[in-house]
Amino acid sequence: MHQALNERQRAVLEWVGQGCPDGVWPDSTYKTSGQALQNRGLIKITKRHGHWNAQLTDKGRRYLTERGIHLVEQNTEPPERPSRKPAPSRPRTVPKALANYAAKLLEELAANDGYLIKPIKPGPDAVNWASRVNAARKSGKIPRTQELHGYPTHSGYEIKLVNIPAWRLAELTPLHVPARLTKSHAVVAALQKQPQPMGLTTPLQGRALRIIQALITATEAQGHKAALGTTQGAPPPHRRRKAPPHFTITAQGESVGFLVLQEQDRSEHVPTDKELADAKRYSWMRIARFDYTPSNRLRFILRGGSPHRASEWADLPNRPLEDQLAEITQEVGLRGEAADRKRLADQQAREARQRRWEAAMQEARAAYAHAYRVKHLEEQANAWHQASRLTEYVTAVRDHATSLPPGQERTDIEAWLAFADAHLQHLTESASTPRLPTPPKPSGDDLKPFLGDWSPYGPRSYWPLTPSATHGLVVRQDPDLAAAT
Repeated sequence: MHQALNERQRAVLEWVGQGCPDGVWPDSTYKTSGQALQNRGLIKITKRHGHWNAQLTDKGRRYLTERGIHLVEQNTEPPERPSRKPAPSRPRTVPKALANYAAKLLEELAANDGYLIKPIKPGPDAVNWASRVNAARKSGKIPRTQELHGYPTHSGYEIKLVNIPAWRLAELTPLHVPARLTKSHAVVAALQKQPQPMGLTTPLQGRALRIIQALITATEAQGHKAALGTTQGAPPPHRRRKAPPHFTITAQGESVGFLVLQEQDRSEHVPTDKELADAKRYSWMRIARFDYTPSNRLRFILRGGSPHRASEWADLPNRPLEDQLAEITQEVGLRGEAADRKRLADQQAREARQRRWEAAMQEARAAYAHAYRVKHLEEQANAWHQASRLTEYVTAVRDHATSLPPGQERTDIEAWLAFADAHLQHLTESASTPRLPTPPKPSGDDLKPFLGDWSPYGPRSYWPLTPSATHGLVVRQDPDLAAAT
């Protein structure tokens, strides 16, 4: 059980054991931990007349007694809102040994350009690098503009000291939210004309429209454009987060959609007599565990572009959305800048790919010309060998003809010799006068065997090189001939 409770839950449990004294919690966030403790059977929470009350169960009392926590008589009705006096914080100290390790780790990082990979060794002598990284973070020796990262990888424990992005260090000027809408933006005016444009309760709708007005005004001052979205009213509960945006802001060509939601408060559902009777009668009947009621809190969900700070902003107990508008405005600009960088990188990649394809096409044309001339050379060699064989044969026939007496047989042989001499003269001329032929203009199919993975039809096409494409042959280009071509 001790491992099941975190530090905050133990603090809330001890606070309940002390009778829920005033002045301990600055806000009502202790109720979340109290709900977790009740789920574990350590306390019992009651709500009477708007007051929140918690008492230890026998299990919770044993838990604290076993750890030497002194218990006092508990109040039956503690106040709903404790005073805002903050609880005294315990200073965090780093053990001296870990502090020394942390100092050595930072020195080693400084000597290795902020990057280390430490071996992970099992056994009793294993080094807990995560603890050393945490100690280095708490040492106060890391520059304000840097942060330390550490995580295990397949190569070992990787440790990096990286620069914090400039946008995280920028001091943002808070935005002013008007107390009332006097001159509404076109998007806000369009939302006002719709009944329940975002599915919000009436008390919350006016505040949401004023926040949207301030946000659009700030983003348009930076050169961005706002437009009305497609969602009207509250999306169904099962797809609240998947609904289209209520409005969009376009920054440098990147459209960021904004979905406005009203947060829901959850409370335990008390079954009615009818629900109990139906559950007993029907085996498929399931009684809901919780009831959900609209709260006075807003949530903005951003979609589109590359997230930087976050994709959702919501009202917090000590930080309403009005105080977070500067971050949301910065987020819109950051996503626009990232989209612009991506477009530039994509354009550069396309141009580089175009250049590589053109170079591959030039090499393929040279290789095709070389292969064509090699083929012509082989044809000339074959013609020369054929002429040599035929000359030897014709000479033998002529010697035979001279030994024959005049007559029909000799006349026929002499006619054949005339034909053979003419053919030999043609073969001899083609074999004895070699010329460098000019290759014809190649087609796409002619160049495919010389392009590898490239397509002859453009850099965006991909043509995998298979044995069938080259008939099982690997064609290599002569670089000297390619340069000459």
